[in-house]
Amino acid sequence: MKGFNELNGLELDTLREIGSIGTGNAANALSSMLGCKVTIEMPEVKIMGYNEAIDWIGGPETVTAGVLARLEGEINGIILSIQHMEFINLVLQHMMGNGVEDYQQLDELGISALLEVGNIMISAFANAMAGLTDMKIRLTVPAFAVDMQGAIIAVPMAEFGGQSDYIMTIGANFICNGRKVPCRILLSPDVRSLNFLLKKLGVLDEG
Repeated sequence: MKGFNELNGLELDTLREIGSIGTGNAANALSSMLGCKVTIEMPEVKIMGYNEAIDWIGGPETVTAGVLARLEGEINGIILSIQHMEFINLVLQHMMGNGVEDYQQLDELGISALLEVGNIMISAFANAMAGLTDMKIRLTVPAFAVDMQGAIIAVPMAEFGGQSDYIMTIGANFICNGRKVPCRILLSPDVRSLNFLLKKLGVLDEG
């Protein structure tokens, strides 16, 4: 059984392909929801320790929003879409006509819109994995939270930290009307699911 930190170059490249297809699907879905053409820069997919991942998304005490769902079926794990303020305002300005200055200004309608967008993006990644592997993957109803990033990351840490100290991070910039906003997604399948995923992709090095 392999953890993220034991993957070889081919296995990592295959996971990067999932990240690339997933972010492309997410950009297309976002285009439909926002009514503007959304493109995405080439995503950067990395395997990081949890503390490194927290620093990568802004630091443990930085307040942010996140949409979290569980992967179930043939793959079990957690997928988390981080929504920084630039992303939130891109969504709210296109869908509702106005943005916010801080997270405390988010009302029920705004949270509902962000939850819907987060769910669409997470579904795009799940569909990318399912399409590449011919697996059945279900998503639980997503949850929306505003908290310090260290607290948000604590969820996958608590669930899977005993199996692996590493997590898959996908980062890129969405571009809409010349405006760049960050896309940050964290994926944490359990170790059994990671190995099953790689086996279905035909790249697992059993040695």
